[in-house]
Order: sequence, then structure tokens, then C-alpha cells
Amino acid sequence: MNVSFLSNVILAVQMLAALAMIGLILIQHGKGADMGASFGSGSSGSLFGASGSANFLSRTTAALATVFFITTLALAYLGNNRPVSSGSVLENVPVTAPAAPAAPAAIPDASVPAPVAPAAGTEGAAQTPAK
Repeated sequence: MNVSFLSNVILAVQMLAALAMIGLILIQHGKGADMGASFGSGSSGSLFGASGSANFLSRTTAALATVFFITTLALAYLGNNRPVSSGSVLENVPVTAPAAPAAPAAIPDASVPAPVAPAAGTEGAAQTPAK
């Protein structure tokens, strides 16, 4: 049987047990509910009788908790039961070629003088000949 299928079945059983446990726990009365019923508030009668409901519901909850615990252990075992590879995780990384380097920026030649911008406020003076 495939491990993936088996873990899916166990996970489904675990989820059903968890949902059933939640429902049973919400149905049960707290220990303080009997105290209020003895003083006249609330109703002490239920579907299974006054003491039978706590016994039946608590036993069913305990059985579902056992099923939940066993399925949790089974999922942990199946999750960790993988073949161990000898070596590093980085050995399995695909090797890609490095990107081509960008063209180098043009370096200005030192023998050619750089153009000089006119100073501020002297635009007209450069165009008219000096007298």
C-alpha cells in the first residue's frame, strides 16, 4: 500500500475523531452544573439519566481521545519514516550558468580635455567678442 494513501486515511480518521471529541465535550455538563441543579436551577434530567450521561459521554470521549492519540503517533511515524540520503541538501541544487557580465562603462581618455561648461551668468559674454 502506498504510504501517501495510508497517511491520508489515518489523517481522515484523526480529523473525524477530533470533530467527534469536540462535539462530545461541548455536550457534556461541567462539574458545577450538578451543584446548580441541586438548588433548583436548571434540569438534572437528561437523555441518559442523571448519572448515566456523564458515564457514557466521558467513556466515549476517552475512547475518541485514545484513537486521536494513536493516529497522531502513526502520522508522526509515517512522516519521519523517509529514506535518509547521505550528503548535503545543497548537492541536489541544479547548477545554472552565471549571467553574462554587463559591458564595462567607457573610461574617458586622459589625453583629450573634457569640455568645460560656461560659468553661470556668462552665457552672453562667451558669444560676444571682447573689445
